[in-house]
Amino acid sequence: MSISGIDRVVYGVEDSQACKRFFLDFGLQLVREDGDNLDFETQNGGEVFVRHKDDPGLPAQSIEEAPTVRQVIWGAASDADVERCRQIMASAPGFEDSGGLVSCIDPTGLAIGIRKSRSRKIAIQGAPANTWDNAVRIDDPSPNYDRAEPVEIGHVVFFTDKLEQATAFYRELGFQLSDSYPGYGNFMRTAERGGHHNLFYLQLPNEKRGLNHIAFKVRDIHEVFGGGMHMSRCGWETQLGPGKHPISSAIFWYFHNPAGALVEYYADEDVLTEAWKPREFKPGPTVYADWAITGGIDGNTRRQAKSGEAPSSRFVSEAD
Repeated sequence: MSISGIDRVVYGVEDSQACKRFFLDFGLQLVREDGDNLDFETQNGGEVFVRHKDDPGLPAQSIEEAPTVRQVIWGAASDADVERCRQIMASAPGFEDSGGLVSCIDPTGLAIGIRKSRSRKIAIQGAPANTWDNAVRIDDPSPNYDRAEPVEIGHVVFFTDKLEQATAFYRELGFQLSDSYPGYGNFMRTAERGGHHNLFYLQLPNEKRGLNHIAFKVRDIHEVFGGGMHMSRCGWETQLGPGKHPISSAIFWYFHNPAGALVEYYADEDVLTEAWKPREFKPGPTVYADWAITGGIDGNTRRQAKSGEAPSSRFVSEAD
């Protein structure tokens, strides 16, 4: 069974115009607009739909009050893969089969769907890094970006009160366990070979359910920095970043999002294969981030925007 990645996320929001400004500044392409209905795309065709929270076309069930993500649609490699998923999902709550899209409610209460992937193959190159033993960028300075243009929707992160049930559900659909915080969170990727994770479910002591963030992959770490400083110049608030995750090795930058919770730029994550052995970690702020800048970098001065105290909670996101 092969699921290739995230094809679409659907938000239910309170202020569509604020979300329009945010996602345009973030670098998504607005491809359709009809009142409060906004359809954005990444460069490879990953869809970000924005709908008013009361839109009758949204899934009836929501994991939390708006604004938040109301549905995640995953792309499958073939019609045969969609059919295999349909057989697994048929016994789940809210199951529907409509014109190539099979959908249900996962154990956390999130509406999900699976269809044959509509993502586009694109020719985009990031800047290679010159390491001590392998200089691959010769007579070619590294780029600077005035802003970011996300390539794809890379991963989604949700809080759950049913970690083990949710993990078992996605494992049955073919997701692979990459790494874990035993009893707290599981990083999963859609296939044996691929980026470190496409889905992360996190169970906090208060057992809240809801969205933590949606992450968008950009071409290289320089685009993370350029995109982050552009968002700063546009007046959007950094939650944390830039920084580096030790578990996935990715360089990140998080922003507060009027469509719900956070969004992330990231690049340079680990790529895993069937030879990978999942690791176990004890939660802690230094496991979440090797290093990170509180408040981001000011896009005009090109210096740290503000100073901050070291995190004290087990997860940097726990207070949010």
